[in-house]
Amino acid sequence: MTKLKAIGLTGTNASGKGEAAKFFMSRGYGYVSLSDFIRDELNKRNTEITRTHLIRMGNQLREQFGPEILAQKAVEKMTGKTVIDSIRNLKEIQHLRTHTRFTLLSIDASPEIRFQRAKKRGRLEPLQTLKEFIEIEKKEMTDQAKSQQLKISMENADFQLLNQGTLKEFHEKLEKFL
Repeated sequence: MTKLKAIGLTGTNASGKGEAAKFFMSRGYGYVSLSDFIRDELNKRNTEITRTHLIRMGNQLREQFGPEILAQKAVEKMTGKTVIDSIRNLKEIQHLRTHTRFTLLSIDASPEIRFQRAKKRGRLEPLQTLKEFIEIEKKEMTDQAKSQQLKISMENADFQLLNQGTLKEFHEKLEKFL
């Protein structure tokens, strides 16, 4: 059986992962978000979808079903070449490398730029100050096997992309990546 092709996206909050996903979708890729599986679980429990709840629920799912659970769900949902958003755990990466032809792209930008982007997108997030934004992000940077391991995930990427400029410049970098 031929493995399906996947581009995985990891990176910090408001770095441009969603924009990258849209870009790849415009080039014929399907889309799966690991965070969407967490959102579905929060909806089942009638829990407000906030960044804090997403982090907590993702960690609960990893604890209960294993750290690769979200990647397993992603592979099950794939039907062709797919961009997989919101990868935050080393076991997710390992599962995707085993079950797909997988390339991981890490996206980052300075905290100041990302804070401004996060405020503009209007999600339910406690974003009163840059300091609060950075404190919430620290919860994603653990080295615990069944938690979010964002820093470790970014370090294990095949390619890193810094998204500090305009959307046009970002799209040019993504085109070069392809």
